[in-house]
Amino acid sequence: MRPSLLNPLFAPVTTLSGVGPKQDKLLRYLLDRSETPRLVDLLLHLPASVIDRRARPKIRDAAVGTMVTLEVTVDRHRPPPPRNSRAPYLVYASDDTGDVVLTYFRSPPGFVEKLLPVGEKRYVSGTLALYDGIPQIVHPDRVVDEAGFAKLSGIDPVYPLTEGLAIGSLRRAIAQALTKLPDLPEWISPEVLRRCKFPPIREALTRVHVPVELTDILPDGPFWSRLAFDELLAGQLALALIRATLRRPAGVRNAGDGHLRSKIIDALPYALTKSQREAVAAITEDLRQPVRMLRLVQGDVGSGKTVVALLAAAAVAEAGKQAALMAPTEILARQHIKTIAPLAERAGMRVAILTGREKGKERRELLARLEAGEIDLLVGTHALIQDDVIYKDLALAVVDEQHRFGVRERLALTSKGAAVDVLVLSATPIPRTLVLTYFGDMDVSELREKPAGRQPIDTRAVPMSRIEDVMDGVGRALGAGKLVYWICPLVDESEAEGTEHLTNATERFESLQKRFGDRVGLVHGQMKGAEKDRVMAQFAAHEIGLLVATTVVEVGVDVPAATIMVIENAERFGLAQLHQLRGRIGRGSEASTCLLLYKEPLGEMSKARLKVIRETTDGFRIAEEDLKLRGEGDVLGIRQSGLPGYRIARSDIHAQLITQARDEALRIMKDNPKLKGERGDALRCLLYLYERDEAVPLIGAG
Repeated sequence: MRPSLLNPLFAPVTTLSGVGPKQDKLLRYLLDRSETPRLVDLLLHLPASVIDRRARPKIRDAAVGTMVTLEVTVDRHRPPPPRNSRAPYLVYASDDTGDVVLTYFRSPPGFVEKLLPVGEKRYVSGTLALYDGIPQIVHPDRVVDEAGFAKLSGIDPVYPLTEGLAIGSLRRAIAQALTKLPDLPEWISPEVLRRCKFPPIREALTRVHVPVELTDILPDGPFWSRLAFDELLAGQLALALIRATLRRPAGVRNAGDGHLRSKIIDALPYALTKSQREAVAAITEDLRQPVRMLRLVQGDVGSGKTVVALLAAAAVAEAGKQAALMAPTEILARQHIKTIAPLAERAGMRVAILTGREKGKERRELLARLEAGEIDLLVGTHALIQDDVIYKDLALAVVDEQHRFGVRERLALTSKGAAVDVLVLSATPIPRTLVLTYFGDMDVSELREKPAGRQPIDTRAVPMSRIEDVMDGVGRALGAGKLVYWICPLVDESEAEGTEHLTNATERFESLQKRFGDRVGLVHGQMKGAEKDRVMAQFAAHEIGLLVATTVVEVGVDVPAATIMVIENAERFGLAQLHQLRGRIGRGSEASTCLLLYKEPLGEMSKARLKVIRETTDGFRIAEEDLKLRGEGDVLGIRQSGLPGYRIARSDIHAQLITQARDEALRIMKDNPKLKGERGDALRCLLYLYERDEAVPLIGAG
């Protein structure tokens, strides 16, 4: 149950005056919520910058191009002529040093007259420009009288917005939400408060939304940092509570005698790599221990994670129990089954797949077999955790690409059996600091080697001015029967606002088709699935030799014969993305080449990125460098800066708070694991406030 103290913050935003159905819809979009946002969502939407309105020069001294606040008298109005609605509405105003023109375009009837009555004194704020030698402000941001001016702080927060939502109405809604803030208890321990010099939460929220100094809204300042720490502590405490539940003694254990595993290993067309053998040994050891397993297996594209997961499932099947492998998308689930099915069959293991595509009689029969224990390993999507999916004896849950799943899905899958062991797979090598942030204290196995027989990829950076040479080279490669990818950042013109120099895929496809004829194909994300599959199949069958594509080929495309990749505007891609794209070649036994075409001049960040990608194909090193260069949004394949699942904390700025929050969470688990007493109540408030409350029911469990 949510503490009643928090109820005012969980009221819908539509209870605020001025927030109607239209605003509700815009706020849902802005705050990324499927239903009406609550007051707490507004309060945790922090400003991106501020406008300083404290400069109050006389008109004569006002600097052109700066934000100024002028104290003026309104002299006269000049409305646009009746037949010309495009002409501006001009208001002439002055102080004792000069004149200024206030200009409005397409203002509603009566609006300007009411805002700026002739003969009255007004405070007008906006950016000063010069037009025909006369100072002017177009659409002033603020126009207030004496009383209104007394209430202004002089510093206005500027928030991330969405089209159609006015900044004024968002500011007014947030100001109202602040008045509803209850007296919250302090959940941070006194020594952490002292050490980090954190202000109380009420002060932190108020100063970020109503800044007194320009520095109040800086993410590394005390106010934002306090909120970031709260959010990180809530996340770490939730992970620690879940881990404590998973780590309880688990009774009967799940490792068998190895007879299925040896059959699978014999059926493999290649030997396991050293790190695959180590990972399998570590998992088998975990399955024998009297506590539940919680292990992360991470490795690059093609490092053999699926086989490790299959061997873990086989260990469980040897003991007469079941395993489930949950992937975030149907494409990935079907890719797993393609690898797993032939190997499992040779070993006599029974596997099946369950996604949204399996329906009706087929689905009913599959579920009946699962409940009867006739399926050893079920592979699928979210479909695996639906209520009617019942396992006879689920002992192992394998979750692929964990950062795309929430803690809730992990709990839903493990609740399908008793004392279920958990194995997480990640195809994006994740630096250690981030492992702590997303997974808590997990055991980690890293698959560092590539399978035997793979050739290194030769990566070169080439300026756009040499594109003709590149095309000649592509022509020679096509003549020799090679398969070539050509990657572009955009699909078509419509995406290209403000990105004039980016080549779009459609345009590049047309120019290459003129040159190489029907040997060129095109795939992008706006095409229908069947059409995409058809072109990919033509490419794999050598019916076309050159595939022009957007980043849709980043995940789940496997054409081992492709050996050349050209990435256009490579400077526009993040490191992780360049690495994933390049992973589409070098999958067979032939040497491969990747050309990074860039537009000059290169910025420092782009230079650093291209240098790293040229020097190494080690995903772990690339992930570490990426973290240094841009924060982990990109490392985890999520395209914004900031921590996925976190609204306030940012890795590049709050990295040192992550470890402090983790230490604090572990200390709480040691001293007060049931969250009892006053501090326990305060910590429960924290978990609910930052939506980490899925862990609360576990406190009383077991």
